[in-house]
Amino acid sequence: MRVTVRLFAGLREVVGNDALVEEFATPDVTVEALRARLGEAHPKLGPYLSGVAIAVNEEYILEPGTALHDGDTVALIPPISGGAAGETPKVLVTRAVLDPQALRDAVMTPATGACVVFEGTVRDHHEGHAVLRLQYEAYEEMAVRQLAAVAQETRAAYAAREVYDVGIHHRVGMLEVGETSLLVVVAAAHRQDAFEAALRTVDRVKETVPVWKKEWGPDGAQWQEGVAPRPVAR
Repeated sequence: MRVTVRLFAGLREVVGNDALVEEFATPDVTVEALRARLGEAHPKLGPYLSGVAIAVNEEYILEPGTALHDGDTVALIPPISGGAAGETPKVLVTRAVLDPQALRDAVMTPATGACVVFEGTVRDHHEGHAVLRLQYEAYEEMAVRQLAAVAQETRAAYAAREVYDVGIHHRVGMLEVGETSLLVVVAAAHRQDAFEAALRTVDRVKETVPVWKKEWGPDGAQWQEGVAPRPVAR
């Protein structure tokens, strides 16, 4: 059996590659067995493996005993720093400059009485030291799916309070101070619900979407420490 293991952010730099191929003589291999194999075969990964989440074929895996299958793509997720042609998609991961007006237009409905637009921007400091720019990296295919899951989770949580729609765009690549990295737009009937739903959505993006930040400052660059992922309930 053969599986491909994808590596991101600091893990990629530790190993010196963005993917590993692991082969097993038996078909009965679990996620936990793969984790053990990686620790033995790649000692540099060892100190990090207990703190990573596992995704298989772009879905978080919560049970270490989950079986793997030939051809699976497994992603090691380190702690997160986290339409049709002519239309603006409501969830998006992109290298392009984010457009708040376009996302606002995409989620507005005739019943909307309040629309909250949140813009997360690159600031010039972090924990007492200067920041020149931030480099964002994502497991892009999975990030789009997680953004959609977060939007759906918010809509479901606030359905009875007339939150009508949620849009989330995340930018990746190198961003300068003042540039927008995250857009969250919530359309609702009432302002309190719109504000609460927007805050919840931003928090969940940070907790569950596989996006990492590399901080560039006067003394060099380093990956920001993050939080263990808290996947959206299925």
